Amino acid sequence: MTENDPGPKPAHDTGEPTPPNPWRATGDQAAHAADAVGAEDTWRRPGEPGRAELPPAPQGTPTYSSHGVYGTAQPGERVLFGSAFAEQPGGHPGGHPGGHGVDPGPGVPGYQQAGDTRTATANGPAPADAPKRRGVGGVVAGVTALALVVGGGAGAVGGYLVGESNSSAGQANALNTPAARQASGAPAPAGSVEAVAEKVLPTVVQLRVQGRSVSGEGSGFVISGDGLIVTNNHVVEAAASGGTITAVFADGAAAEATVVGRDPTSDVAVVKARGVSGLPTAELGSSEDMRVGQAVVAVGSPFDLAGTVTSGIVSSLHRPTRAGGAEGDQTTVLDAIQTDAAINPGNSGGPLVNMQGQVIGINSAIYSPTSTDTSQGGSVGIGFAIPIDQARRTADEIVRTGRATQTVLGVRVQNDPQGARIIEVTAGGAGEKAGIGAGDVVTKMDDRRIETSDALVAAVRSHAPGDKVRLQLSNGSTVDVTLAGQPVETG
Repeated sequence: MTENDPGPKPAHDTGEPTPPNPWRATGDQAAHAADAVGAEDTWRRPGEPGRAELPPAPQGTPTYSSHGVYGTAQPGERVLFGSAFAEQPGGHPGGHPGGHGVDPGPGVPGYQQAGDTRTATANGPAPADAPKRRGVGGVVAGVTALALVVGGGAGAVGGYLVGESNSSAGQANALNTPAARQASGAPAPAGSVEAVAEKVLPTVVQLRVQGRSVSGEGSGFVISGDGLIVTNNHVVEAAASGGTITAVFADGAAAEATVVGRDPTSDVAVVKARGVSGLPTAELGSSEDMRVGQAVVAVGSPFDLAGTVTSGIVSSLHRPTRAGGAEGDQTTVLDAIQTDAAINPGNSGGPLVNMQGQVIGINSAIYSPTSTDTSQGGSVGIGFAIPIDQARRTADEIVRTGRATQTVLGVRVQNDPQGARIIEVTAGGAGEKAGIGAGDVVTKMDDRRIETSDALVAAVRSHAPGDKVRLQLSNGSTVDVTLAGQPVETG
């Protein structure tokens, strides 16, 4: 992936067909076994009264610890990705980058149901006068019975001998010791993932969205006791024009929510839960002093698995990332934090926090090389979050005014081997006022290298309107620019 590719897109979930189980014992086989072997165990242990004594096994005869139990269960149920993905009209999986969606329910692709387990059992060899089955069916039954009889007889010996050998006095046995337990009520160590989870989980919300033609699910976090919640724009945009949003809190309580405002260019939105008060709120940190390699924790509802905690590190900073949009569309280019903490569809809008439990980013997108327009990928260890400094500025403006302002340079750009080439300058914009012209190539903004057009867009949006920056051009000259702002249109 290059930084000027469409970038990480919201992954779309794809199902796996359930493979057949060639190892299941059938009911007929079990019946043949019972018919051929009989219902009574005619053997006994040495010295046991009333039955014939079990003859010793010949030298070299294998022993088994199980008493003639055959047949294997199907593989156990495995939920590949939980159940969250976007459901488009007609039942085709779809969704937005970062992922959210509805529960497809059991039995659909992506789930493997647990099969029934049938076993054939035998308690010993058949009596000598047992009736023999005739014909082809009798041959098959006889083969089955032979296998079961071998297992049953040898199993009795093996089980007895193993039991004898394990009764040696003075040998330590973990099964005979009490279960070790953590000290009741012991606090989690400061700075541990456990301590972070205890602090952050009560502030994280699952958002269930119902639009006119699509349903979805994502995450958010509470910023005020009366129900203000920060999330991604792409999580709630389906409900922005006539849909519904349900906020499900950590204690399971649910409340209807409405959109306060949203900004597609920064992928930030604020919603308000109705009729709530006294909610625990997230602590906001700063993304300015983050370092590559520092530990982080992501919290959210990946694939509808609410309250999921994953951990990792900051893999990179200032990563230009398109959180959706068509190829060539720079509307949603983010100046993102890259992390290897597992982020999946449904994590969108949830917090990325430091080891003090402070929010430093909003999980927004993943890089999924196997995803397509009709399939949803999962985490490959490359996730992206919006830096909280940028998100906080946008959320605060939305709460105060209901709208967001986008930081702009007033130019259009395209890739150039040396950086970002200016192809158009907006009349009266910040770029024109600073003396930038079409054909100029920007190679640096302040101390930050600009290698692509997306890198320049991301660098501009990391600032606030009114900030002053210095641009270095490919011809060696520098230009000082005061960045401008423009209202964001939400459509």
